[in-house]
Amino acid sequence: MGRLNVLISGAGIAGCTLAYWLARHGHSATVVERGGALRSSGSPVDIRWAAARVVEQMNLVPRLREASTRVAGMTFLDQAGDARARVDLDVRRSIDSGHIELPRGDLATALHDASRDHAEFIFGDSIVSLAQDGRGVDVTFKQSLPRRFDLVIGADGLHSHVRRLAFGPEAGFVRHAGLYVATLPLPRDIDPGRDIIMLNAPGRSITLHPSRGHPLAAFIFWHREIGDFDHSDTEQHKRIVVATFGDLAWKVPQILDAVRASGELYFDSVSRVQMTDWARGRIALLGDASSCVSLFGDGSSLAIAGASTLAAALAESPTDHDRAFRQYQARHGKLVAPKQKNVSLVASLLVPKTRFGISLRNRAVSAAFATYSAVRRVGRHREPSR
Repeated sequence: MGRLNVLISGAGIAGCTLAYWLARHGHSATVVERGGALRSSGSPVDIRWAAARVVEQMNLVPRLREASTRVAGMTFLDQAGDARARVDLDVRRSIDSGHIELPRGDLATALHDASRDHAEFIFGDSIVSLAQDGRGVDVTFKQSLPRRFDLVIGADGLHSHVRRLAFGPEAGFVRHAGLYVATLPLPRDIDPGRDIIMLNAPGRSITLHPSRGHPLAAFIFWHREIGDFDHSDTEQHKRIVVATFGDLAWKVPQILDAVRASGELYFDSVSRVQMTDWARGRIALLGDASSCVSLFGDGSSLAIAGASTLAAALAESPTDHDRAFRQYQARHGKLVAPKQKNVSLVASLLVPKTRFGISLRNRAVSAAFATYSAVRRVGRHREPSR
């Protein structure tokens, strides 16, 4: 089997998982990350379905379960802060026993720890140019000396620099889904208890999520595409969040004070990345860079599953990258397609645009969970058939 020398841009969930599996298959991986360290912020993420099998194969399940959020339920508030519905999330766990929810930073750290002894990691640097020919890719970096690789994989997120260099401007592939999202860790005195708390106003939501460390907040709101939006301008992001949610009561003024003071605010559009091809020659894309389903589509699970699928395809066809990339897209695309299709529906359920929509959603969720709980109780107490 040919041993590939692969450059991965991005030390996030997709990049670290890919580095691990490339090494397991006998290849060499170098990971370059623009940030000086792993990103530690972000809302809790889910690991389920295909991704659950991948992390089990990586022997990470005990560590990830130890880091899991262990929330008890989810309470829905109206914009005055009054409770309107609650669901018991033990019901959800009984439906999907393989599901793990944990802070994004804990997942990223676990994946990095699993891969760091098997791959080269370069933090605080980024790719400047890519020039490929029939035998490899010449890469220049902002800080490091130029190097040549067999393949380059862009696992560098929604605003992928590799995608821009190899495929063209972002505007050709990124589609705004109509919403924006901001997340940040909160001071410990803003304590949601053991429940996820979601406050809804028409077209807006604030969610507080328990965590083992600081509780986490997520702001989501419908808005047409902001013309002068700069995804790297944190002060602009703070102004937008404060202006959008500043009229709400409950604990919102205290939460907005935390926004103003935060050095860890994440803010971006909710978007879909739609591409006909995920590879061009010896350069391919992974995770949000190739097929972002932003916020509502199990992005972390898809990133883990996609990285495993890409590594397996390269293991099957190490001397034919075109074939490997086609197989990867064909296999993983079957997981991505329904998630992208359902983004608008899920967004409308989480952030209804009208008071009637909020009320209808709350009643529907409460009824669905009550029905399932009742069925479980009947099943538990039913006499065994003779």
